[in-house]
Amino acid sequence: MISVLMRSHNDIAFIRQTLEALLSQEVDEVVEIVSCDDHSTDGTAEYLQSIPGLRRIAPPDGRYIPGKTLNHMVREARGEYIIFNNGDAIPQNRAYLKNLAAPLKNKRVDCVFANQIARKDAFAVVRKDYERAFGDGKISGKWHKFFSLVSSGFRKEELMLHPFDETFQYSEDSQWVNRREVNIVYVPEAIVEHSHNYTVAEVKKRFFNEGVADKQMGKATPGRLRIYKTILAETLRDWIYLAKCGAWKEFFYAPRYRYVQKMSYFRGTRQ
Repeated sequence: MISVLMRSHNDIAFIRQTLEALLSQEVDEVVEIVSCDDHSTDGTAEYLQSIPGLRRIAPPDGRYIPGKTLNHMVREARGEYIIFNNGDAIPQNRAYLKNLAAPLKNKRVDCVFANQIARKDAFAVVRKDYERAFGDGKISGKWHKFFSLVSSGFRKEELMLHPFDETFQYSEDSQWVNRREVNIVYVPEAIVEHSHNYTVAEVKKRFFNEGVADKQMGKATPGRLRIYKTILAETLRDWIYLAKCGAWKEFFYAPRYRYVQKMSYFRGTRQ
């Protein structure tokens, strides 16, 4: 049995497509979809209540902590295999679930994650980042333990033995794969549409907190010179990509985006 665990918060723009795609999956195992909505106020909660056969569970008491919610959902799951799929991550084909869960039948595989493609309205710099991080996996395959929980899979027994750390407010997925040796499998055939056009303020908040989380994990803190070199390298890659796709309106946005992104991360690591 496969338990698809879906977190949501004000995802009304995407939740219908996500659930329709999940409910139309062609898979051999029995599937349950477990929804845990975090107090949505945009109609998401009401929509979820209208779906027959959907298991809805209340979120844990208190403020939202990713690991706490994830562990709560895992305990409630009935399936041997756990698939996490965010409410705003829309599966792109009917074989998504079958493809994503398949490697988990090999006991040597600890976790899997899916291919994410940017939405049609994504900023070009965002689309470039998604293509580098996912796509055929050749680039991110060289990165140290790259993983994304947005669309991912585990065996329940593994998560019961090694639950998510409930002291992390960000990067709980990175912390899970980095705290011990694990075998991560990327499944490019399992595709979801998922991306965010963050405002500058949102970029600042997200990457600052990712820096805090990396510091909490004990990762090496980069020096200021290295950060400046990274900003320059990423901006050059952005400009090449923008030129190829003709997204000239983002030419001056790209360096600002990279500066805010990398410097916010740097400041987070200094906390």
